[in-house]
Amino acid sequence: MRWLTAGLFACLACTGPVEADVYISVKADGSYVLSNVHRPGRTYQRVVSEPVASLGNADQPQLITGMPYAELVAEAAEANDLPAALLHAVIQAESRYNPNARSASGAVGLMQLMPGTARELGVKNSLDPASNVQGGARYLKRMLTMFDNDITLAVAAYNAGPDAVMRRGAVPPYAETQRYVPKVLRQYRRLQGLAMDAPL
Repeated sequence: MRWLTAGLFACLACTGPVEADVYISVKADGSYVLSNVHRPGRTYQRVVSEPVASLGNADQPQLITGMPYAELVAEAAEANDLPAALLHAVIQAESRYNPNARSASGAVGLMQLMPGTARELGVKNSLDPASNVQGGARYLKRMLTMFDNDITLAVAAYNAGPDAVMRRGAVPPYAETQRYVPKVLRQYRRLQGLAMDAPL
């Protein structure tokens, strides 16, 4: 496999700048598989590594730099030590990037802050995108801390409230939350460039 790896590396090096890691594995029938995704349970050898400089922030792949409110989200993510992709995934599920969104229950803005939660977080104007995203990021960080950085439970708590998650130790059996959590996690993985079954 070493000669193949060396030859492949030389070939790829001639094609210009590398935009992603490249892995190679051998199937049971002896054929080779090239992939830019390292799937759990398979044995791969990395033959090309994406340069660190091309990644920018590891939590903010190039895919999300063109998303709506990318700069505001990046600032809130950095201030609260969160992956920007997770904030984007929550915003997409909550408001579809509509800063004027209002729910029947009274939630407002990009991250759909409830009035009481907004007051508690010091958000004076939930319709202001920057204030709303900063407040929502602080709340999401609180949920992650409360649930030992379990993204699934934190996202469930963001939607259904932490008490509902703590009572069950799992995603509550509410229809809305059961739809919401997979939607957020699917978008988060997509924005991170992860396989849909990749562990979080």
